[in-house]
Amino acid sequence: MLGVLAISSGGGHWEQLQLVAPSFQEAPAAYATTIEGLAEKYGIKNGYLVPDCNRNRPVDSVRCFLQVFRLVRQLRPAVVISTGAAPGLFGLLAGKVFGAKTIWIDSIANSEKVSMSGRLAGWFADVWLTQWSHLETQSGPRYWGSVL
Repeated sequence: MLGVLAISSGGGHWEQLQLVAPSFQEAPAAYATTIEGLAEKYGIKNGYLVPDCNRNRPVDSVRCFLQVFRLVRQLRPAVVISTGAAPGLFGLLAGKVFGAKTIWIDSIANSEKVSMSGRLAGWFADVWLTQWSHLETQSGPRYWGSVL
């Protein structure tokens, strides 16, 4: 069984995910992202490619969800962690279906309000975090510090 599945869109979400990756390097980990070759560029051997998507492309979102769901079913991680966006949200949702603990860290770029994916993740994530102290609320997200 896999310890951690770390999943995010490429770009800034991926960069932030890599900043927290040392926190779970003791556990067997796999990574999934939306940019081909990105995991290999970071020296990650257990990397997976998932389709990119967003709310403006519903067909791509369905395709992404199905592929991420299959990946989580195949890997059966104990923990799914994401820094966003939609592919990460789908990873957390699939993780919950298969009994994984889930962690959402909203992007540091969301300084004015929690992202849409972050708000949705808040409904079911075991740990729901923001990187801005003024966005913390009693019911979540929580602020435990910032990645950057």
